[in-house]
Amino acid sequence: MAWTLLLEQVLNGLQYGMTLFVMASGLTLVFGVMGLINLAHGSLYMVGAFACAAVAAATGSFALGLVAALAAAAAAGALVELLVIRRLYARDHLDQVLATFALILIFSEGTRWVFGSFPLYLSIPAALSGSVPLPGGSAYPVYRLVVIAVGLAVAAFLFWLIGRTRLGVQIRAGEADREMIAALGVDISRLYTAIFALGAALAGLAGALVGALQSVQVGMGEPVLILAFVVIVIGGIGSIRGALVGALLVGLTDTLGRFLLPQAFRAVLEPSAATGVGSALASMLIYVLMAGVLIWRPKGLYGAAG
Repeated sequence: MAWTLLLEQVLNGLQYGMTLFVMASGLTLVFGVMGLINLAHGSLYMVGAFACAAVAAATGSFALGLVAALAAAAAAGALVELLVIRRLYARDHLDQVLATFALILIFSEGTRWVFGSFPLYLSIPAALSGSVPLPGGSAYPVYRLVVIAVGLAVAAFLFWLIGRTRLGVQIRAGEADREMIAALGVDISRLYTAIFALGAALAGLAGALVGALQSVQVGMGEPVLILAFVVIVIGGIGSIRGALVGALLVGLTDTLGRFLLPQAFRAVLEPSAATGVGSALASMLIYVLMAGVLIWRPKGLYGAAG
């Protein structure tokens, strides 16, 4: 039934959106608070995926793989912040772009040196490998529903962290006036390292979650990085709520566009031509969405008004 297929695609869009949110939430924290354009965020996503795949293969435990992904990405992020990023805060954005692009090359070649050029495959744990029935007689994978739940849990955690904790107060204050909180005695260097490590851990978690749905390979973070930037531009730089809404909009727009547009063009074109044209236009939809949002709200949906 058509509506059953539509329901499946909506769930796929939610799952995709939640994955993008976990990735983009860390990026928007770093971008919003530290004012840093970090092109290497996708490399930290890749580090998490490889760490999860390697540890899961060695231990047989997907849960330990997730822990390893968080730890490896956070450690890599903290090390990068201490050794490289800390020297870029006072530099202009071009220097930041060039330095973090160099980090992409270093991470890619380092990963290839350690793991080789062939993809790794991360199996879905047996407990999550089943499916649940949907109305209409179809079934939907449990793992994808778990990814949606993890995204919601990450969103709840970040809202609590930003709104209810001392670190959250420092993060919000650092976004508004970093010189003032430094004058009040907050160790701004330590705060920046913590924020960068948190953002890296979220990227690593996203990579680990996606690693069970596709192959884990060198360079897997770059396409996702582009979409993560689209998400935070739509949602508003520095806004966790904006990242959540933007990620869901991007996920649903991309998934439903790829499902509905080819079917719509079949009314006027041959099936093969309709598929080609519809798929091509669907890949453009998220950028059309971004342009429309920026025309309406140049700072993004939840960006600062000033």
